[in-house]
Amino acid sequence: MVMIWKTNIFLVITYIVVIGSVEFLYLSSVLYKFNQGGYLPLAFAGLLMAVMFVWNDVYRRKYYYELDHKLSPEKVKEITNETNFHRLPGLAMFYSELVQGIPPIFKHYAENVPALHSVLVFVSIKSLPISKVPHEERFLFRRIEPKNLFVFRCVARYGYTDVRNEHEPFETMLVDKLKEFVENEFWLFHIKTNSNKDHDSERLEGLEIVGDDDDEGDQHEKLDREIEAIDKAWRAGVVHLMGENEVVACKGSGIES
Repeated sequence: MVMIWKTNIFLVITYIVVIGSVEFLYLSSVLYKFNQGGYLPLAFAGLLMAVMFVWNDVYRRKYYYELDHKLSPEKVKEITNETNFHRLPGLAMFYSELVQGIPPIFKHYAENVPALHSVLVFVSIKSLPISKVPHEERFLFRRIEPKNLFVFRCVARYGYTDVRNEHEPFETMLVDKLKEFVENEFWLFHIKTNSNKDHDSERLEGLEIVGDDDDEGDQHEKLDREIEAIDKAWRAGVVHLMGENEVVACKGSGIES
């Protein structure tokens, strides 16, 4: 597979003409000697195409199954708030192809293991049709409310020429960016809150508002506690969880189903 991204159109046309000519010559030679064994390469190519088709079809079915059975944030909150669950120290990463929503593996895990780690991150690793993804844009996070659940969604994006750095493990980069996301989320909320207060103060001129400094100090303490909780979970250990899907044809199913 050739990825074409921001490439001169004449180079693209030249590549297609050269490769297409070579492929046409090879195909014509095979067809010319079809009765003398030329059918073998065609049969082998047809077999490979059939395998690729089945592989792609199963992959799509698995993805759409996860998409149709994804969990809502309310369902995740309900599961994590059940009284028979215990929160263990540590950070758990659930891997899935879903970019949005919570994969059904979490429900299956919760039904079989009555314990959840203190910090949960649902990770999706995606390849983009660009050569490189800047390091500061590699991870996209989203929090699942309420904040005290410590449940996050993460999309890790890679370009087709990005090379994984073995000296900096994946989970280390993810945790660092997660703490950065929590800080940025706090400051964005803080700026938005202050702007709303400034707007309200224009309508309340002459009135003295007290307690703002105390509220701001409490917010900073909450931020520090969140960062400390993530660090504590990181030091306690990281658990990687991946679902194992089994695709089985039902009785009476045809090739079109």
